[in-house]
Amino acid sequence: MKKVFLILLVLILIAAGYLLWVFKLRPGSRGPKGPDPVPLTVSKHSEAFNSSVQAMLNEYYSLAEAFAKADTAAIGEYTTVLKTALDSVRIDELKKDTAGIYESALDPLNMARSEAGNILSNPALDAKRTAFNSLSENLRLLFIVSRYDRDKIYWQECPTAFGEDQSGFWLSRTESVSSPYAGGPDCGGVKDTINFIGK
Repeated sequence: MKKVFLILLVLILIAAGYLLWVFKLRPGSRGPKGPDPVPLTVSKHSEAFNSSVQAMLNEYYSLAEAFAKADTAAIGEYTTVLKTALDSVRIDELKKDTAGIYESALDPLNMARSEAGNILSNPALDAKRTAFNSLSENLRLLFIVSRYDRDKIYWQECPTAFGEDQSGFWLSRTESVSSPYAGGPDCGGVKDTINFIGK
């Protein structure tokens, strides 16, 4: 009887050891599998292009906030800095693309530069806002044509920016509303998103 018990005990220990080896200690076994790692997003554009656009966007966002506060002195300061940033966008980097992106992106960038000049030259706040609206539309076109993929950008609309049923648009880094137009800071919301990250 004692002998049978010892044999059973040895068999149980062997089985337990085998199961432990299969589920825990077997080479290459790592236990329960966790979530798959998120792949790093690689931009299709050069670092030089992305960095120059990011710098320009940061100045644009500051300008939009100055418009939201109707601060004409800050509008002048930020527009001057933005104009320099627009001139510094490394648009030539897009020549490396074979899809003709450079030619398509050049026109909205030049129009945005022109509208920055209009913001500076027009003394009236309403005229500045009209030029800012056009500047925003041209930058949106630039980001769509170039398929800018460093950041997600929100395209916002204030339906009463220039009066009844006359919308004004602007770019935003967040979904929160801070309208740069006469409709007031709470006017409008997200109309669309520009998001080419990982595409």
